[in-house]
Amino acid sequence: MAAGSEESTSSTGTGANRSRAERTPQGGTVEQAKEACLRLLAVRARSRAELAQRLAAKGFTPEITEHALDRFTEVGLIDDAAFAEQWVQSRHTFSGKGKQALAQELRRKGVSQFDAASALDAITADDEEQRATELVRRKLRTMPANLDRDKTIRRLVAMLARRGYNQSTAFTVVKAELAQARFDAQDPD
Repeated sequence: MAAGSEESTSSTGTGANRSRAERTPQGGTVEQAKEACLRLLAVRARSRAELAQRLAAKGFTPEITEHALDRFTEVGLIDDAAFAEQWVQSRHTFSGKGKQALAQELRRKGVSQFDAASALDAITADDEEQRATELVRRKLRTMPANLDRDKTIRRLVAMLARRGYNQSTAFTVVKAELAQARFDAQDPD
């Protein structure tokens, strides 16, 4: 009975067998590659390079991968410029990332320098300064009040630098916010 159940399990097309089929030595089919891309795109938008990397990891040949990705590009499911714009907007707004960090993330995702530059141009210096100010204000609320001023400046500038803000913007914002915080602390209103 155990032998019969093993045989019926292997012929049912379970997830494990489908996964093995996707890793066939022939590299799978274009339809299998398209299905894999659709599953990945259902989770979040991805760049063409990310999808190519994931398909290669699943064992698809470069020819099959290119054919599937070309078709998705034709129908508009893959658009690196739109992906870069969405990524930059989202990560700047919700994660507080600066232009330098965003440029690095887009490079890692395989977005061309041209598409990345167009998306990054959407963030103005004022936008970046405003977001940095919000981050500094939020961090100041949790920092010890008796912390040395120089140490506070170093910590805040370092926090902004880790998030991809350039040093001059970070230093300017931190100094302005510390001056404002000191003024608010002195003003009993």
